Amino acid sequence: MSTEIKQILAAFEKFETIIIHRHINPDPDAIGSQTGLALLLRAAYPQKKIYAAGPAAPDLAWIGPQQDVPAAAYQQALVVVIDTSNRERVAGSLFERGAMVIKIDHHLEEEPLGAINWVDTNASSASEMVWLLTQHSQRLTLTQPAAAALYAGIIGDTGRFLYDLTTAQTHRAAADLLATGIDAPAIGRQEDQFPENVGRLIGWALENVHITAKGAGSLIITQAILQQFGLQYGEEQRAVGNIGKLASIDRWVVFTERQDGKYRVELRGKTKEINTLAVRHGGGGHPLASGAVADDEAEVQEIVKELEGI
Repeated sequence: MSTEIKQILAAFEKFETIIIHRHINPDPDAIGSQTGLALLLRAAYPQKKIYAAGPAAPDLAWIGPQQDVPAAAYQQALVVVIDTSNRERVAGSLFERGAMVIKIDHHLEEEPLGAINWVDTNASSASEMVWLLTQHSQRLTLTQPAAAALYAGIIGDTGRFLYDLTTAQTHRAAADLLATGIDAPAIGRQEDQFPENVGRLIGWALENVHITAKGAGSLIITQAILQQFGLQYGEEQRAVGNIGKLASIDRWVVFTERQDGKYRVELRGKTKEINTLAVRHGGGGHPLASGAVADDEAEVQEIVKELEGI
């Protein structure tokens, strides 16, 4: 057991209020790890107040709901920031008001966020790290609802066990979660399906992505395109992974225009690492999956040029 795990488990014992934050623009691992940890803590400490904090995430509400947390609750609270590498990506501005802050993350370390920073870049997901806590605690016992949330997070971040950080431990975690009796096929279907208008956007994306002779792909999704397909900002995320299914692409970037005129940047690589490119533009993430924000079209073109040079 690592020192960080011991300290985290001790903090769970100490505080009567625990507030869990995840990152903005959540994915299944963000919601899955947050929800899974909240459910584990509620089962272990029914007398304590446990919050999963953040704005609503309608497309992931099937994993677990988000809660509004009163500002006063932070004064004597333990705050856990999960699956988040830096302050700018934390969903919710009040997390630093906590009496103690803990970071649990599997991304490349960008900055410490609290008194305890448990970062494991060898873990497939934050959900796998939450499962690991249960292996070192007599208090945190897997329940079926918690296992379902953690399984959703693991298959989300591993691409259903296809990505490079899928390890023997990842499969042991999944086996342990499956042993609780969760409906794994149903969870997989829920993550895999999408509405018809998202499907049409994916078709448009595959037709319109620009691919260089050296395998660099780039696509810009404007607000006008989102409106054309009847989508809200954030609902286009399904297109990002599907572009990578094209055999001619080795690394790619998808830009989505925000209402403020800036662009969300999603960088992906099959074999070539793209995270340093993201860091140069104020973002970060994993070697083969990172994100950033581009201020304008000039920065968009700069990122495309840099990607082509990798």
